[in-house]
Amino acid sequence: MKKKNIWMLLLFIVASEAIGSIGSFATIPAIPTWYQFLTKPPFNPPNWIFGPVWTLLFACMGISAYLVWQESLTKKSVKNALTWFGIQFVFNVLWSFLFFKAQSPIAGLVCIGILWVLIICTIQLFMKVNKKAGFLLIPYLLWVSFATYLNAGIMLLN
Repeated sequence: MKKKNIWMLLLFIVASEAIGSIGSFATIPAIPTWYQFLTKPPFNPPNWIFGPVWTLLFACMGISAYLVWQESLTKKSVKNALTWFGIQFVFNVLWSFLFFKAQSPIAGLVCIGILWVLIICTIQLFMKVNKKAGFLLIPYLLWVSFATYLNAGIMLLN
């Protein structure tokens, strides 16, 4: 890999981590106050697991977006795929504000349902441009699927 490409790859990873961390401004203050008192569904992992998992997923998302970007922004398919990537990322961050800041599991569930569909669309578009990029988003889809279960469980139990 060329030195220039390594810097761009790092830029994509750092940007993904930075954008992804915006949600923590809504999440972190709510954990010891509102969230800790909610009844959780079975298989709810300990709170400490979410940070490392999201850090890894955001890194994979950054690598994935880089692989698509590397195919050339002059291609309509690349622009389209990265646009969908950006839209799904907005919903990813929005979920934290709806669920934690607004303390609304119902709004969170609607948002995460939309996010889930957007991730599937993004994976399909990424696969058309670069299969590795699409496959790198599958763990993200699986984690969001699990988060959807947790969100729905919290909504139903509280």
